[in-house]
Amino acid sequence: MFPGFLAAAEGQGPRLCRPVSPETVQVPRPVQPGAVAGAALGLCQLARDPPPPTNRPLCFHPGHQGAKTTKESLAESASNITESLMGISRMMSQQVQQSEETVQTLANSSRTILEANEEFKSMSGTIQLGRKLITKYNRRELTDKMLIFLALALFLATVLYILKKRLFPFL
Repeated sequence: MFPGFLAAAEGQGPRLCRPVSPETVQVPRPVQPGAVAGAALGLCQLARDPPPPTNRPLCFHPGHQGAKTTKESLAESASNITESLMGISRMMSQQVQQSEETVQTLANSSRTILEANEEFKSMSGTIQLGRKLITKYNRRELTDKMLIFLALALFLATVLYILKKRLFPFL
């Protein structure tokens, strides 16, 4: 039960009501992210610490002037609360739309990352193949240098043998 709307003693005969003034219950017009929690906190504080008694008469039947004021203020308060709830609904709708856009952006980013990962994997295979080919080329280059050196040594040995036989036949 919200304080200020109806102050009734439960189980004690007729309902006693006190007119509600706009100063008693305040609902914030511009709805901001913490407004709902603030309004709930304000209502809880009003429930815990009721406002000081006023000099207004208590009404015992709906035809009394205080009841009319109470109905008008209740209608105004209900209207204010409805406006606040509609504002909250609009904010929630905007947040849902923003969340959908964020999810879409995240999905696109994930797709781009997966594509980059696949490309990296294919490039990784190409890089490893290139490394193997370069290592093989370096080994063949070393082997070719050794064969050229051995062939040159054999050629020089043959030239020296021929010179020795021709120039120094008696040795």
